[in-house]
Order: sequence, then C-alpha cells, then structure tokens
Amino acid sequence: MKIDLDINGAPRSCDVEPRTTLLDALRDNFLLTGTHAGCEHGVCGACTVLLDGEPVRSCLMLAVQADGYAITTIEGVATSPGELSVIQDAFCETHGMQCGYCTPGMILTAQALLDRSHDISREDIVEAISGNICRCTGYGQIIEAVQFAADRLKKSNAPRGHKLGTATDVGEHDAPLEGVLEAAEADAPGKGPTT
Repeated sequence: MKIDLDINGAPRSCDVEPRTTLLDALRDNFLLTGTHAGCEHGVCGACTVLLDGEPVRSCLMLAVQADGYAITTIEGVATSPGELSVIQDAFCETHGMQCGYCTPGMILTAQALLDRSHDISREDIVEAISGNICRCTGYGQIIEAVQFAADRLKKSNAPRGHKLGTATDVGEHDAPLEGVLEAAEADAPGKGPTT
C-alpha cells in the first residue's frame, strides 16, 4: 500500500505491506534509524515518535495508520543539520544521555511536554517520562535535563533586561540585567564604549 507522510517537515511516500509497523517503515523505508527498536511491545518507549505533536509508540502503530499524519523523529527536532535542539543540548550538558538507547524516545516525550508548557514541575516531568524505560536507571539526570531545557526555553521568551527569579534558581548570568545597553544603543554615537 502507498502511504504519504509528512516526516520532519518534508513530504515522504513509500509502499509498505499492510502489516508493516511505523517503526519498521521509519527505519527501513526512510532510513531514520534514530528511532530505536526496544521491546517492540509498547512497554519501553524507545521507539517513541511524535504524531501530530503527540508521543506515540511507533512499534504499536501500523505505517498505514499514520498515512496523512505529520511525524517527528529524533532527526527532526534540531533546527538544522549539525545543530542540537535545546532539549538535546540539555541532555548533553546534564549527562542525561547515558548509554543513549532510550534517549531519542525520552527527548521526543520531553519535546511534547515542553511544547505544551515551559512552566513545569518535577512531578510533571516524572509523569511525562513514566512510560519510557531507562535501562541505565539514571532518571535523575534525565529529569534534570528536562527541567534545564524548560528553564532555558522560559528564558528565551523573557524580555531583554528582565531579570528572572533569583540567582539560585535560574542562574545569575542568564538574562541581561538592567543597565545593559542593547546592541543598537551601543552602536549609536556617544553611547558605545569609549576608546
């Protein structure tokens, strides 16, 4: 059967057997091997992808059921090739990746959570990733990574010169303080640094 998908923002088509899972179609037909095959029973979450922005187990879904939907895989979360998304970067910085096998599913689950809100609690994170198994059992770093990414995304929407929270909960160098010249002001005659 021919299926048409929007994968990572690009229209893609292929012919699949009716019994082909979305996981197998992504890996075998589209060569998107970042989606990992774990338990293949929908338990571990390693094969998680986003279907119209919602996390789904690609091992439990037939490829023909995804016909016409937008699919986001781990290859599609960064803004451009060679770049990392805020969440991927947070996983690297907090050592949330560990062995890396569950990481794509964890990141896509976190992406769905953070697409809904950046103002999340530890409990929200724990609940969101509760369907994803980390066999390294290093959930502490994963939770820290998602919270770190949420903090960064919150700050990216803060107006310049607005100080967020206290220095202990957001970091004292994350938002420009009052009195910092905007770039345009610094370039104006008589406003920039004197030499």
